[in-house]
Amino acid sequence: MADRSGGPLTRRWTEQRWLLDNTIRAVGMDWDQPRSIYLSTPCGPEANADFALIRQRITKLADASPTFEVVARRREAKAQEAEKNQDLVTARENYFMAAIHWAAAQWPIDENTEQNRSYNQRKRECYTKYAALADHHVEPAWIKLPSGQSLPAWFHLPPGYRGGRIPVVVSVPGMDSFKEMSVALYGDRWLSRGMAVLAVDGPGQYESPVLEIYFRMDAWVATGTALVDWLVARPEVDPGRIGLSGNSFGSFFGTIAAAHEPRIRAVSVSAVCHEPGFHTIFEEASPTFKVRFMYMSGMTDEAEFDDFRKSMTWEGHAERIRAPYLCVAGEFDELSPLENTERLMKALGGPKRLVVYQDSRHSVGNVPAANLGPFPPILMADWMAASLAGKTFPNEKWYVEATGRVVRSPL
Repeated sequence: MADRSGGPLTRRWTEQRWLLDNTIRAVGMDWDQPRSIYLSTPCGPEANADFALIRQRITKLADASPTFEVVARRREAKAQEAEKNQDLVTARENYFMAAIHWAAAQWPIDENTEQNRSYNQRKRECYTKYAALADHHVEPAWIKLPSGQSLPAWFHLPPGYRGGRIPVVVSVPGMDSFKEMSVALYGDRWLSRGMAVLAVDGPGQYESPVLEIYFRMDAWVATGTALVDWLVARPEVDPGRIGLSGNSFGSFFGTIAAAHEPRIRAVSVSAVCHEPGFHTIFEEASPTFKVRFMYMSGMTDEAEFDDFRKSMTWEGHAERIRAPYLCVAGEFDELSPLENTERLMKALGGPKRLVVYQDSRHSVGNVPAANLGPFPPILMADWMAASLAGKTFPNEKWYVEATGRVVRSPL
């Protein structure tokens, strides 16, 4: 999103770029969301030192890509040296961290430049080497769409898998996150509960626009079926126990996909993006969001995109969902006002639970309600495991107070 030649350009980006850099200088790289936290978490404690350095060095947006590149190169070199010495666990861990950093270096680039393609290639190379050394089975997957294009994904089986059909979760990341960070290096919440994971970059997400697979509503309508068709062909997957979990913009994408694929038997979403037309995130929040999504949509003209985004809505889709649906949201979501999520929940045709955390913003967490009450990622994992096992729950709204107390009411 720095010096672009042919990428998206918006009025707010042009007018507010100076303000964005001043904000980063004042409050750091996590000015819009806790990016350094959600990038660090899947890597484990060794990455803490990486992110301490990264937070220190990123004082304006243009610092982001070169800073992550430096750290990625260092981790990749450590991995190669460890592999040479047959220290394969150390190599595994460093290849994983290198892949995360190479992917993070892609984030500020909203064009298919040589730099973006190079970072993407290094990310794939490092993650492929990690997969070969991982403590569980990991393999690349390519999910064919009706257009003939194929979505990039990674398929994970739980550590110790010895055969038989098991439940699986499709993991759909957000606007600024990616499939490689969807499954933790160790102790992953899905794998630990005996579920396989298909981590995908759907149409418009991260690697997909590099491959010229852009966001379109009809592409996401088709994506759910494409994902399930791939999964049911796998001997490891129980076709009656397929779930989907989406985070941030993945909450919208995943809802559209699940609405048109009844073989998805449970849906969980968090840090929601549910406002039809998405005025708040694109016109009132950081100008980086709109520029990023224009790139995801393959558009450079702001007026064209403004007209296009009016078609972006769950209305007419969510009503089709009959599977159990769990929604985890912040009370004061600054990117998607909560009333839109409340309307969506009313529209759903199946069992549902809405969990709202007191005082939380968009990225649910880092508030007393999330620290003292049910921990959001684990709440979702336990709910998903139970739902795919056939357990039923009443239709409820949970309001998690700052004390951690959960106040339940009918939904």
